[in-house]
Amino acid sequence: MLLPTLEQVVWRLALILPALTFHEFAHAYAAERMGDPTARMMGRLTLNPIAHIDPFGTIVAPILFHFGWAKPVPVNPRNFRDPARGSLICSAAGPGSNLLLALIVGLVVHVLSAFAPAEALAPGSVFRTYFFGFAAINVMLAIFNLIPLGPLDGHHIVEALLPPPQLVKYRQFNQYGFFIVLVIVILTPIGNILIFDPAVAAAHLLTGF
Repeated sequence: MLLPTLEQVVWRLALILPALTFHEFAHAYAAERMGDPTARMMGRLTLNPIAHIDPFGTIVAPILFHFGWAKPVPVNPRNFRDPARGSLICSAAGPGSNLLLALIVGLVVHVLSAFAPAEALAPGSVFRTYFFGFAAINVMLAIFNLIPLGPLDGHHIVEALLPPPQLVKYRQFNQYGFFIVLVIVILTPIGNILIFDPAVAAAHLLTGF
């Protein structure tokens, strides 16, 4: 595997670090609103990316593998005023925040298309390349995290929605969730079909590029 150049390192981190930071901040903010102050007390209710960095997931993995993750926000569902509703909203906040960022990028692109010089968004321009990549990476993170297998956000969303009998069976199955995600999504071409291709299609739709 060829090591990326310094320019590629900076580019990849510039794309994924804001997306991961906003994702974790959204979890922390939702938890705070639902009654759990744990994230705030641990210094995670912030948009400062340093607070959310996982050395391997946030720095090494994006540089080498074009994908990554941040340090999970600590949440104590027992502090939620309504544990089921709080867990659902807190879990959905992360993927939802990434979809929101992708929509905002699309809006910014359309505004710039109307008022900025044509060269700013010409094919190959820095702005065009960044906006498209940022929209794609945010949709990619949203889709990935909505997979209903642990330890992803989709797993917690499903747990919050299932009645007790089905919840027990789901938890028994989901003890293998991490390995299923690793094999199917990351180590096989299925990951492209489920995550990468839809994210790129969505970025084309949102930006018009």
